[in-house]
Amino acid sequence: MGGGLRRGPSPFRFENMWLKVDGFKDLLRGWWQGSEVRGRASFRLATKMKELKQKIKVWNRKVFGRLKVNKNLAFQQVEYWDGVESERSLSEGETELKKEAKDSFKKWVLMEEIHWRQLSRELWLKEGDRNTDFFHRMANAHRRNNSLDRIKINGVWMTEGQEVREGIVNAFQHLLSEEPGWRADIEGLYLNRLNSCEAGVLELPFTEEEIHSALMEMNGDKASGPDGFIVAFWQACWDFVKEEIVDLFKEFYDQRSFAKSLNTTFLVLIPKKGEKVVSVDQNALVRGRRILDASLIANEVIDFWHKRKEKGMICKLDIEKAYDNINWNFLMKASSRTPRGLRQGDPLSPYLFVLTADFGGVEMIVSHLLFADDTIIFCEARKEQLTALSWILAWFEASSGLRINLAKSVLIPVGEVEEIEEMTVELGCRVGALPTVYLGLPLGAHHKTISMWYGVEEGMRRRLAQWKDNIYLRAGVSPSLRAHWPTCLFTTCLLSNAQDCCKRLEKLQRDFLWEGGSLERKVHLINWEVVCTQKEKGGLGIRKIDLLNKALLSKWIWRLASEKDNLWKKVIGVKYGQEGFGWRTKEAHGTFGVGVWKEIMKEANWCWDSIKFKVGKGTRV
Repeated sequence: MGGGLRRGPSPFRFENMWLKVDGFKDLLRGWWQGSEVRGRASFRLATKMKELKQKIKVWNRKVFGRLKVNKNLAFQQVEYWDGVESERSLSEGETELKKEAKDSFKKWVLMEEIHWRQLSRELWLKEGDRNTDFFHRMANAHRRNNSLDRIKINGVWMTEGQEVREGIVNAFQHLLSEEPGWRADIEGLYLNRLNSCEAGVLELPFTEEEIHSALMEMNGDKASGPDGFIVAFWQACWDFVKEEIVDLFKEFYDQRSFAKSLNTTFLVLIPKKGEKVVSVDQNALVRGRRILDASLIANEVIDFWHKRKEKGMICKLDIEKAYDNINWNFLMKASSRTPRGLRQGDPLSPYLFVLTADFGGVEMIVSHLLFADDTIIFCEARKEQLTALSWILAWFEASSGLRINLAKSVLIPVGEVEEIEEMTVELGCRVGALPTVYLGLPLGAHHKTISMWYGVEEGMRRRLAQWKDNIYLRAGVSPSLRAHWPTCLFTTCLLSNAQDCCKRLEKLQRDFLWEGGSLERKVHLINWEVVCTQKEKGGLGIRKIDLLNKALLSKWIWRLASEKDNLWKKVIGVKYGQEGFGWRTKEAHGTFGVGVWKEIMKEANWCWDSIKFKVGKGTRV
């Protein structure tokens, strides 16, 4: 709960800006090493963290002080020396004092920007770009969105803090508990598994090198865990905290447990090696597999059906509360006090769900794609196929605890499928139609259809319109123009943007740059080409949409050449054929209505002309 209801004292949150203070890391070292704690490794770590929090709080209050006050005092010193200099020449000592005042003010301005950047979670903008006003507004927006003044549980509105807390606890206790009863036995099913040697590697002791490597690969600016310490703290202080961390992992390896007080500290340092146990159909949360891959494959399958004039059906399944309803016995684990549900806050939970979702796909005779719990199934336009699928889903639900929400699931015909209404009754879901949306991208839409970009244009317009010119400072225009990129970037990674669409999207940018949140017609003072040049050359560094789209599509050409066994590459290779030792596909001829690869291949020549080959030692290509 944030903002609305009282929740006691503000929790401790480690500030990134503290690491910029001269001597602060030495203080941390002294406090950490000066704390003498005896006991098991996890207890020592938890106690040291608790003591360190208290010392940092005292230092922040008595030494560091209030950020805004320090910034204003530094600014007053700069103004004072500017006033003295306007009346007379400064002596050598006074000139040095003025320089120190300016440096102090710059330091506090940077501290303020780092502080608001951390609160805003807009980590795509670098610190030092003078975007404090933008960070401030985004942090306030997050605070408003997180505010909880009341909650409706079982049709009853609750407003008092205590009843809200009790209502939430009771709701989750009900959600994560399960009535004892019969579950289908899965002992006889074959699941992908590791051999004894591979399984043995997973049980090797943790080494300091792999712990350090995993830690340094994490983003230090991400939100802190419940203990208040961000990843940047552990990265910056590794040289003197590593002993306790390594001992903790050794204790966990030897005893398979650690102190309960550390349960609020999330240290997920387990590399995910899924090739052996996670099927190629699962595209989520496995390194090297991307959400775009599933969308590409799905569109190419539909295009393949259209080309061969075949009829088919696509079933989009909705799995109800996927993470919360998995039965622990189905995972063959008993590592939680709750008999049902994965820990949503634990970053390991999505990976466990990947294994569960793949179980449903092992025995299916139809082609299917998964992205976590987002599942689509391709099948022939025959009633027998849907009958078999309904039985598979029923047994999957009975054994796993995962409920298929058929009311939200959709059966989409491809081609002129007869008796589609009767077929949906067999499965118990509703009828859909192409084009539709899958994983946030168009599915089954013709690649030249301009309407599939309407959602991107509307999303950009809506996001830019949120900024009102009466609260807008011109220093924040550039980051706000870039803040809408997630709306546009995702689609441009897969689909070729027509020139008309690019012009309309860039017009929205131009209008916003010169007209602000009102979107009223005003004079554009500088040519758009100049605005899009790099900052070092006098521009704002705004990316041109057509060039960005071209670069992102070309990345597929490079992925085709550099990646080995991903499912999307196999699908493209089989459909279009390969040449150049598998580094490229053959040119796509004919009419491919909804396939996107033909449009991607239009960037192939430009991409290969921009690639240079370098002769190495011959150990790899």
